[in-house]
Amino acid sequence: MTERAYRLGEIAEALGAELRGDSELRITGLATLQAAGPGQISFLANPSYAKYLAQTRASAVILSPAAAKDCRTDMLVLDNPYLGYARLSHWFDPAPVAEPGTHPTAVIDPSASVADTACIGPHVVVAAQARIEDNVVIGAGSVIGARCRIGRDTRIHPRVTLAHDVVVGQRCHLLSGAVIGSDGFGFANERGVWHRIAQLGRVVLGDDVEVGANTTIDRGALDDTVIGNGVKLDNLIQIAHNVHIGDHSAMAAKVGIAGSTRIGRHCVFGGASGVAGHLDIADHVHLTGMTLVTGDIREPGVYSSGTGTDTNRQWRKNAVRFRQLDALARRLKELEKKLEG
Repeated sequence: MTERAYRLGEIAEALGAELRGDSELRITGLATLQAAGPGQISFLANPSYAKYLAQTRASAVILSPAAAKDCRTDMLVLDNPYLGYARLSHWFDPAPVAEPGTHPTAVIDPSASVADTACIGPHVVVAAQARIEDNVVIGAGSVIGARCRIGRDTRIHPRVTLAHDVVVGQRCHLLSGAVIGSDGFGFANERGVWHRIAQLGRVVLGDDVEVGANTTIDRGALDDTVIGNGVKLDNLIQIAHNVHIGDHSAMAAKVGIAGSTRIGRHCVFGGASGVAGHLDIADHVHLTGMTLVTGDIREPGVYSSGTGTDTNRQWRKNAVRFRQLDALARRLKELEKKLEG
Protein backbone atom coordinates (compact mmCIF):
# COMPACT_ATOMS: atom_id res chain seq x y z
CA MET A 1 0.00 0.00 0.00
CA THR A 2 1.32 3.42 -0.98
CA GLU A 3 2.27 5.58 1.98
CA ARG A 4 0.04 8.58 2.47
CA ALA A 5 1.66 11.78 3.66
CA TYR A 6 0.20 15.21 4.35
CA ARG A 7 1.61 18.48 5.63
CA LEU A 8 0.42 19.45 9.09
CA GLY A 9 -0.57 22.81 7.68
CA GLU A 10 -2.95 21.34 5.11
CA ILE A 11 -4.51 19.14 7.81
CA ALA A 12 -5.03 22.19 10.01
CA GLU A 13 -6.66 24.07 7.15
CA ALA A 14 -8.98 21.17 6.29
CA LEU A 15 -10.08 20.73 9.93
CA GLY A 16 -10.38 24.42 10.67
CA ALA A 17 -7.87 23.98 13.51
CA GLU A 18 -5.40 26.41 15.02
CA LEU A 19 -1.91 25.23 14.12
CA ARG A 20 0.75 25.54 16.80
CA GLY A 21 3.92 24.16 15.30
CA ASP A 22 5.61 23.43 11.99
CA SER A 23 3.18 23.69 9.05
CA GLU A 24 5.61 21.67 6.87
CA LEU A 25 5.71 18.72 9.28
CA ARG A 26 5.03 15.51 7.34
CA ILE A 27 2.22 13.34 8.76
CA THR A 28 2.03 9.73 7.55
CA GLY A 29 -0.44 8.11 9.94
CA LEU A 30 -2.92 8.32 12.78
CA ALA A 31 -2.62 6.51 16.13
CA THR A 32 -3.46 6.67 19.84
CA LEU A 33 -1.34 8.72 22.23
CA GLN A 34 0.15 5.51 23.64
CA ALA A 35 0.98 3.85 20.32
CA ALA A 36 1.86 6.80 18.07
CA GLY A 37 5.39 7.28 16.82
CA PRO A 38 7.28 9.87 14.77
CA GLY A 39 5.37 10.96 11.70
CA GLN A 40 2.01 10.10 13.21
CA ILE A 41 -0.70 12.38 14.56
CA SER A 42 -2.81 11.55 17.60
CA PHE A 43 -5.71 13.14 19.47
CA LEU A 44 -6.90 13.79 23.01
CA ALA A 45 -10.67 13.89 23.45
CA ASN A 46 -11.27 11.94 26.67
CA PRO A 47 -9.71 13.56 29.77
CA SER A 48 -8.92 10.14 31.20
CA TYR A 49 -6.20 9.78 28.54
CA ALA A 50 -4.51 13.09 29.39
CA LYS A 51 -1.94 11.16 31.44
CA TYR A 52 -0.42 9.88 28.18
CA LEU A 53 0.05 13.32 26.65
CA ALA A 54 3.43 14.09 28.24
CA GLN A 55 4.97 10.78 27.12
CA THR A 56 3.49 10.47 23.63
CA ARG A 57 5.90 10.04 20.73
CA ALA A 58 3.39 11.43 18.22
CA SER A 59 4.67 14.20 15.99
CA ALA A 60 1.45 16.15 16.52
CA VAL A 61 -1.72 15.98 18.61
CA ILE A 62 -5.26 17.19 18.02
CA LEU A 63 -6.64 18.58 21.28
CA SER A 64 -8.83 21.20 22.92
CA PRO A 65 -7.65 24.68 23.99
CA ALA A 66 -7.85 23.60 27.65
CA ALA A 67 -5.47 20.67 27.08
CA ALA A 68 -3.02 22.59 24.87
CA LYS A 69 -1.03 23.99 27.78
CA ASP A 70 0.15 20.48 28.71
CA CYS A 71 1.21 19.46 25.20
CA ARG A 72 4.95 19.40 24.42
CA THR A 73 4.69 18.60 20.72
CA ASP A 74 3.22 20.27 17.65
CA MET A 75 -0.54 20.53 17.92
CA LEU A 76 -3.82 21.28 16.21
CA VAL A 77 -6.22 23.04 18.56
CA LEU A 78 -9.95 22.41 18.11
CA ASP A 79 -13.01 22.89 20.30
CA ASN A 80 -14.09 19.36 19.34
CA PRO A 81 -10.93 17.27 18.90
CA TYR A 82 -12.90 14.02 18.57
CA LEU A 83 -14.68 15.41 15.52
CA GLY A 84 -11.31 16.43 14.12
CA TYR A 85 -10.05 12.88 14.61
CA ALA A 86 -13.20 11.49 12.97
CA ARG A 87 -12.76 13.64 9.88
CA LEU A 88 -9.03 12.96 9.62
CA SER A 89 -9.51 9.19 9.98
CA HIS A 90 -10.85 9.03 6.41
CA TRP A 91 -7.57 10.40 5.09
CA PHE A 92 -5.78 7.26 6.24
CA ASP A 93 -8.53 4.68 5.67
CA PRO A 94 -6.86 1.56 4.15
CA ALA A 95 -10.12 0.21 2.68
CA PRO A 96 -9.77 -0.53 -1.05
CA VAL A 97 -11.11 2.16 -3.36
CA ALA A 98 -13.95 0.78 -5.46
CA GLU A 99 -13.71 1.16 -9.23
CA PRO A 100 -16.82 1.69 -11.38
CA GLY A 101 -18.05 -1.35 -13.21
CA THR A 102 -19.98 -4.59 -12.86
CA HIS A 103 -18.31 -7.90 -12.03
CA PRO A 104 -19.01 -10.59 -14.66
CA THR A 105 -20.58 -12.90 -12.05
CA ALA A 106 -23.19 -10.33 -11.00
CA VAL A 107 -26.79 -11.00 -12.07
CA ILE A 108 -28.66 -7.84 -13.03
CA ASP A 109 -32.22 -7.90 -14.32
CA PRO A 110 -32.54 -6.17 -17.70
CA SER A 111 -35.21 -3.82 -16.30
CA ALA A 112 -32.91 -2.59 -13.48
CA SER A 113 -31.18 0.78 -13.79
CA VAL A 114 -27.53 0.92 -12.72
CA ALA A 115 -25.48 4.11 -13.04
CA ASP A 116 -22.26 3.85 -15.02
CA THR A 117 -20.30 5.13 -12.01
CA ALA A 118 -21.62 2.38 -9.69
CA CYS A 119 -19.48 -0.56 -8.59
CA ILE A 120 -21.28 -3.93 -8.54
CA GLY A 121 -19.25 -6.70 -6.92
CA PRO A 122 -19.01 -10.45 -7.47
CA HIS A 123 -22.21 -12.52 -7.25
CA VAL A 124 -24.42 -9.51 -6.56
CA VAL A 125 -28.08 -9.92 -7.54
CA VAL A 126 -30.05 -6.87 -8.66
CA ALA A 127 -33.74 -7.65 -9.22
CA ALA A 128 -36.28 -6.19 -11.60
CA GLN A 129 -36.83 -2.42 -11.75
CA ALA A 130 -34.26 -1.68 -9.05
CA ARG A 131 -32.52 1.71 -9.43
CA ILE A 132 -28.91 2.24 -8.38
CA GLU A 133 -27.60 5.79 -8.59
CA ASP A 134 -24.13 7.31 -9.11
CA ASN A 135 -21.11 6.12 -7.14
CA VAL A 136 -22.99 3.39 -5.28
CA VAL A 137 -20.81 0.46 -4.19
CA ILE A 138 -22.43 -2.95 -3.69
CA GLY A 139 -20.23 -5.62 -2.13
CA ALA A 140 -19.94 -9.27 -3.06
CA GLY A 141 -22.94 -11.53 -2.54
CA SER A 142 -25.43 -8.76 -1.75
CA VAL A 143 -29.03 -8.98 -2.94
CA ILE A 144 -30.98 -5.93 -4.10
CA GLY A 145 -34.68 -6.74 -4.32
CA ALA A 146 -37.25 -5.71 -6.87
CA ARG A 147 -37.99 -1.99 -7.19
CA CYS A 148 -35.39 -0.95 -4.60
CA ARG A 149 -33.92 2.54 -4.89
CA ILE A 150 -30.37 3.25 -3.70
CA GLY A 151 -29.21 6.87 -3.54
CA ARG A 152 -25.87 8.16 -4.78
CA ASP A 153 -22.62 7.59 -2.85
CA THR A 154 -24.12 4.81 -0.74
CA ARG A 155 -21.84 1.92 0.17
CA ILE A 156 -23.26 -1.57 0.73
CA HIS A 157 -20.83 -4.10 2.16
CA PRO A 158 -20.74 -7.80 1.21
CA ARG A 159 -23.75 -10.03 2.00
CA VAL A 160 -26.31 -7.32 2.63
CA THR A 161 -29.92 -8.10 1.69
CA LEU A 162 -32.46 -5.51 0.63
CA ALA A 163 -35.93 -7.01 0.19
CA HIS A 164 -38.31 -5.59 -2.40
CA ASP A 165 -39.29 -1.90 -2.48
CA VAL A 166 -36.66 -0.71 0.00
CA VAL A 167 -35.61 2.93 -0.37
CA VAL A 168 -32.07 3.87 0.68
CA GLY A 169 -31.02 7.52 0.72
CA GLN A 170 -27.74 9.13 -0.27
CA ARG A 171 -24.37 8.48 1.42
CA CYS A 172 -25.68 5.57 3.48
CA HIS A 173 -23.42 2.84 4.83
CA LEU A 174 -24.80 -0.69 5.27
CA LEU A 175 -22.49 -3.25 6.88
CA SER A 176 -22.26 -6.97 6.17
CA GLY A 177 -25.16 -9.19 7.17
CA ALA A 178 -27.68 -6.36 7.44
CA VAL A 179 -31.18 -7.28 6.29
CA ILE A 180 -33.40 -4.37 5.32
CA GLY A 181 -37.07 -4.96 4.53
CA SER A 182 -37.53 -8.40 6.03
CA ASP A 183 -41.11 -9.31 6.92
CA GLY A 184 -42.34 -8.00 10.25
CA PHE A 185 -43.48 -10.37 12.99
CA GLY A 186 -47.21 -10.20 12.20
CA PHE A 187 -49.65 -13.02 12.95
CA ALA A 188 -53.33 -13.35 13.82
CA ASN A 189 -54.39 -15.99 16.32
CA GLU A 190 -57.43 -18.19 15.91
CA ARG A 191 -58.04 -20.87 18.55
CA GLY A 192 -54.35 -21.17 19.32
CA VAL A 193 -53.22 -21.28 15.70
CA TRP A 194 -51.14 -18.42 14.24
CA HIS A 195 -51.95 -17.09 10.76
CA ARG A 196 -49.39 -15.02 8.92
CA ILE A 197 -50.19 -11.41 7.95
CA ALA A 198 -48.72 -10.13 4.69
CA GLN A 199 -46.41 -7.17 5.28
CA LEU A 200 -47.43 -4.55 2.72
CA GLY A 201 -45.27 -1.55 3.70
CA ARG A 202 -41.71 -0.64 2.84
CA VAL A 203 -38.53 0.39 4.64
CA VAL A 204 -37.36 3.92 3.89
CA LEU A 205 -33.87 4.99 4.97
CA GLY A 206 -33.01 8.70 4.87
CA ASP A 207 -29.69 10.20 3.85
CA ASP A 208 -26.45 9.50 5.77
CA VAL A 209 -27.88 6.48 7.59
CA GLU A 210 -25.50 3.80 8.91
CA VAL A 211 -26.71 0.26 9.61
CA GLY A 212 -24.41 -2.12 11.49
CA ALA A 213 -23.51 -5.74 10.80
CA ASN A 214 -26.35 -8.26 11.21
CA THR A 215 -28.88 -5.57 12.06
CA THR A 216 -32.41 -6.17 10.78
CA ILE A 217 -35.07 -3.62 9.91
CA ASP A 218 -38.53 -5.05 9.21
CA ARG A 219 -40.81 -3.67 6.54
CA GLY A 220 -44.08 -2.06 7.57
CA ALA A 221 -47.27 -4.06 7.91
CA LEU A 222 -49.33 -1.38 6.14
CA ASP A 223 -47.44 1.92 6.46
CA ASP A 224 -43.67 2.18 6.04
CA THR A 225 -40.90 1.65 8.54
CA VAL A 226 -38.97 4.93 8.43
CA ILE A 227 -35.39 5.64 9.52
CA GLY A 228 -34.61 9.36 9.51
CA ASN A 229 -31.64 11.25 8.12
CA GLY A 230 -28.32 10.73 9.88
CA VAL A 231 -29.50 7.84 12.07
CA LYS A 232 -26.68 5.53 13.24
CA LEU A 233 -27.50 1.91 14.12
CA ASP A 234 -24.86 -0.41 15.61
CA ASN A 235 -24.55 -4.16 15.08
CA LEU A 236 -27.19 -6.74 16.03
CA ILE A 237 -30.12 -4.32 16.37
CA GLN A 238 -33.73 -5.31 15.69
CA ILE A 239 -36.12 -2.66 14.39
CA ALA A 240 -39.67 -4.02 14.08
CA HIS A 241 -42.35 -3.13 11.55
CA ASN A 242 -43.79 0.39 11.35
CA VAL A 243 -41.17 1.89 13.68
CA HIS A 244 -40.21 5.50 13.00
CA ILE A 245 -36.79 6.75 14.17
CA GLY A 246 -36.20 10.50 14.10
CA ASP A 247 -33.26 12.27 12.48
CA HIS A 248 -29.77 11.89 13.97
CA SER A 249 -30.66 9.35 16.64
CA ALA A 250 -28.06 6.68 17.51
CA MET A 251 -28.43 3.19 18.96
CA ALA A 252 -25.73 0.87 20.33
CA ALA A 253 -25.56 -2.88 19.79
CA LYS A 254 -28.43 -5.25 20.66
CA VAL A 255 -31.11 -2.58 21.00
CA GLY A 256 -34.59 -3.89 20.23
CA ILE A 257 -37.50 -1.68 19.18
CA ALA A 258 -40.95 -3.31 19.05
CA GLY A 259 -43.51 -2.55 16.39
CA SER A 260 -45.20 0.80 15.70
CA THR A 261 -43.08 2.74 18.18
CA ARG A 262 -42.02 6.27 17.29
CA ILE A 263 -38.59 7.45 18.39
CA GLY A 264 -37.81 11.17 18.39
CA ARG A 265 -34.86 13.06 16.95
CA HIS A 266 -31.38 13.14 18.50
CA CYS A 267 -32.09 10.20 20.82
CA VAL A 268 -29.26 7.97 22.08
CA PHE A 269 -29.98 4.40 23.22
CA GLY A 270 -27.34 2.45 25.13
CA GLY A 271 -26.52 -1.17 24.36
CA ALA A 272 -29.18 -3.87 24.90
CA SER A 273 -31.91 -1.32 25.57
CA GLY A 274 -35.43 -2.39 24.72
CA VAL A 275 -38.54 -0.38 23.84
CA ALA A 276 -42.00 -1.95 23.87
CA GLY A 277 -44.43 -1.50 21.00
CA HIS A 278 -46.86 1.31 20.16
CA LEU A 279 -45.00 3.89 22.27
CA ASP A 280 -43.95 7.48 21.67
CA ILE A 281 -40.45 8.58 22.70
CA ALA A 282 -39.70 12.32 22.76
CA ASP A 283 -36.73 14.05 21.12
CA HIS A 284 -33.39 14.11 22.98
CA VAL A 285 -34.07 11.02 25.10
CA HIS A 286 -30.98 9.12 26.32
CA LEU A 287 -31.42 5.52 27.52
CA THR A 288 -28.53 4.05 29.50
CA GLY A 289 -27.47 0.47 28.74
CA MET A 290 -30.01 -2.33 29.24
CA THR A 291 -32.87 0.06 29.95
CA LEU A 292 -36.36 -1.35 29.31
CA VAL A 293 -39.04 1.16 28.28
CA THR A 294 -42.66 0.04 28.72
CA GLY A 295 -44.46 3.39 28.56
CA ASP A 296 -44.36 6.65 26.62
CA ILE A 297 -41.52 9.08 27.35
CA ARG A 298 -42.77 12.61 26.74
CA GLU A 299 -39.89 14.69 28.12
CA PRO A 300 -36.22 14.80 27.04
CA GLY A 301 -33.62 13.53 29.48
CA VAL A 302 -31.65 10.50 30.64
CA TYR A 303 -33.63 7.39 31.60
CA SER A 304 -32.49 4.12 33.20
CA SER A 305 -33.94 0.88 34.51
CA GLY A 306 -32.59 -2.31 36.01
CA THR A 307 -30.13 -2.67 38.85
CA GLY A 308 -26.35 -2.55 39.03
CA THR A 309 -24.16 -5.58 39.51
CA ASP A 310 -23.87 -6.97 43.03
CA THR A 311 -22.78 -10.22 44.65
CA ASN A 312 -25.22 -13.01 43.95
CA ARG A 313 -26.00 -13.32 47.66
CA GLN A 314 -26.96 -9.64 47.98
CA TRP A 315 -28.81 -9.63 44.67
CA ARG A 316 -31.00 -12.57 45.77
CA LYS A 317 -31.88 -10.75 48.98
CA ASN A 318 -32.80 -7.62 47.06
CA ALA A 319 -34.87 -9.63 44.57
CA VAL A 320 -36.96 -10.99 47.46
CA ARG A 321 -37.48 -7.46 48.78
CA PHE A 322 -38.49 -6.26 45.34
CA ARG A 323 -41.29 -8.84 45.24
CA GLN A 324 -42.49 -7.51 48.60
CA LEU A 325 -42.70 -3.86 47.48
CA ASP A 326 -46.42 -3.94 46.65
CA ALA A 327 -47.33 -5.40 50.04
CA LEU A 328 -45.08 -2.87 51.77
CA ALA A 329 -46.67 -0.01 49.84
CA ARG A 330 -50.16 -1.16 50.90
CA ARG A 331 -49.10 -1.36 54.53
CA LEU A 332 -47.57 2.13 54.31
CA LYS A 333 -50.83 3.56 52.93
CA GLU A 334 -52.79 1.95 55.77
CA LEU A 335 -50.41 3.48 58.33
CA GLU A 336 -50.74 6.90 56.69
CA LYS A 337 -54.53 6.68 56.87
CA LYS A 338 -54.39 5.79 60.56
CA LEU A 339 -52.01 8.70 61.26
CA GLU A 340 -54.25 11.10 59.35
CA GLY A 341 -57.29 9.87 61.29
